[in-house]
Amino acid sequence: MADPLQRLDWALVRSYLAVMDAGSVSAAARATQGHQPTISRHLAELEAQRGVALSERTGRGVRPTAAGLEALPAARQMQAAAEAMARSVSRGREATRGTVRITASQVVATWLLPGLVAEFQRVEPEIAIEVVASNAVQNLLRREADIAVRMVRPDQGSLIARKVGDAPIGAWAHAHYLAAMGSPSPPADLARHRLIGYDRDDAILRGLARIGVVLTASDFAVRTDDQVVYGQLIAAGAGIGFAVDYWAAQWPALRRVLPDLPVPSLPFWLTVHRELRASGVVRRVYEFLAEAIPRHLAAPSPLPRAAAKVKARVLKQGASQRRAGDSP
Repeated sequence: MADPLQRLDWALVRSYLAVMDAGSVSAAARATQGHQPTISRHLAELEAQRGVALSERTGRGVRPTAAGLEALPAARQMQAAAEAMARSVSRGREATRGTVRITASQVVATWLLPGLVAEFQRVEPEIAIEVVASNAVQNLLRREADIAVRMVRPDQGSLIARKVGDAPIGAWAHAHYLAAMGSPSPPADLARHRLIGYDRDDAILRGLARIGVVLTASDFAVRTDDQVVYGQLIAAGAGIGFAVDYWAAQWPALRRVLPDLPVPSLPFWLTVHRELRASGVVRRVYEFLAEAIPRHLAAPSPLPRAAAKVKARVLKQGASQRRAGDSP
């Protein structure tokens, strides 16, 4: 038997079901926050299309006719299908809305993530992003963050980690510094230069020792354990330091020294809790970062030209003051 309600407007069927459930047109209008004339018109239009009376008035309200009773199961099916579709659309809408918290080191959060976040929000404006800039490993197990960008692979079994790229590292110095002090060659020549190093962290010393360049903390003319300050010291011309290429590319006045120095690259791991991977918004951010990070590492974007000019002018003024012997 053909479905008696095939090819009908759902709005008409919805009004019909509302009246059957409420028992009267006025009660249906109150239940659906609709208007009585509209519901009455829907009933009349539905019956005209079917060519049969589906309801009848009684002293107590409205009840279905025999034809109306026959049509009720099909109408309920339409109702269930419409509600299922509404739930599906709602879930899809929820998957594009929400907040995702990303944690990364100070350098990554300062110099890499801002461009990625701006690019992401141009295509996903309804997903809010929170950035936690910290060199301490935020505990994804305690949900202190949703996604972590790290240089080491986590060993917790409940975390999913994907290696998304390697960031080349080199020795960098400002053009002003090199003009005054010359370029080191060979690598052992680094010892006669003003080097920028870490204070309590011996990562640079250990890394150089592995490639045959043996130095001590006393060889560093300037020391800091703050990665952002470390980078700013290189950019200001305080000496030669070691930095990832994607950061150095944003400073037009920086020059790479000892380009053949075999400094190991820095691995990038994208990590998320296994349960959060099922979240629509977290998954969208995770997959975007997995695609965008290697792209940005391979072709780092320089600072906007205007910003680069401002920075260059500030650095030039600072160098002029130093040459003039200005004191604080």
